Amino acid sequence: MPGLISPAERDYILKGIECNIRADGRQRADYREVTLETGVISQTSGSARVRIAGGTDVLVSVKAEIGPVQVDPETGDGADKGQIVCSVECAPSASQQFEGRGADDLNNELTQMMTRFLSNSTSNPSVSSTASAGAGGINLSKLCIIPGQQCWILFVDALVLDYGGNLVDAVFMGARAAIYDTRIPKTEVQDLGDGQFEFEVLDDAEDTEFVEGRENMPICVTLNKIGARHIVDASPLEELCTEARLVVAVNRSGELCGQQKGHDGGIEPSLLLEMIQFGKTTGQTLIKQLDARLQEEADADLAKRQRGEPVHKLGFFAQ
Repeated sequence: MPGLISPAERDYILKGIECNIRADGRQRADYREVTLETGVISQTSGSARVRIAGGTDVLVSVKAEIGPVQVDPETGDGADKGQIVCSVECAPSASQQFEGRGADDLNNELTQMMTRFLSNSTSNPSVSSTASAGAGGINLSKLCIIPGQQCWILFVDALVLDYGGNLVDAVFMGARAAIYDTRIPKTEVQDLGDGQFEFEVLDDAEDTEFVEGRENMPICVTLNKIGARHIVDASPLEELCTEARLVVAVNRSGELCGQQKGHDGGIEPSLLLEMIQFGKTTGQTLIKQLDARLQEEADADLAKRQRGEPVHKLGFFAQ
């Protein structure tokens, strides 16, 4: 990530965006090519790798572990819910500005953003699937094993391997794909009487289930305001020209699940509404494309298993 940009470069980028011709030949609304691969880490419950043409490379893993439920002492909320614990770390080798403690603020910002957006979940089992999609997240009640005692905890860890702009979008696409790939072992709970319960985790590799609500998880669309216009999927140089940044979280129904503004510049109300609407439309299109790729990969794996063929993954070191 370059730290400086010359006035000539800035002027070139600004005038190009105004004319709807960006420095790399894209238009303002164009994304670069995105490469997605799931199941790349065998020791996890789910994993994914997302690469954006131009440099950004993110590896996301999900590990499901059993732990105590967290109950709010004031409201009592959380007794029947599982948990999602997020962590984002930028590798020092990804960019010069990530060396030493240079990435600490960015790591904290991305971790808090992911925790806030992914924890905005539906826990009411009576809510229909269409309505629960509006919450934009996972059904945490389905992660509870014994109310008030034990639950599944999903540890979502993202590692930024390389940086080429548009980091937020890549992290959330990777998180959605990794949770989509996650399988959680089934459990059997026995009532011992007198309010005592015990449970057993089934060790059959085929006796697992997907995370309920995975299809309702949001992704983020980052819109960068440069001059009087806004663009998506900004390159590092375009990010240096950004006056204001708006991150819009949207689910597959096109519903707004969250938003966050960055940088010091302001956004006019009319432009803000335009950016939000554009982010919702773009996010919905991206999710359809990502889900089609995930389904294609799942169908190919299923066909191999039905033929008795082993399913081999290349791993995240493959190119």
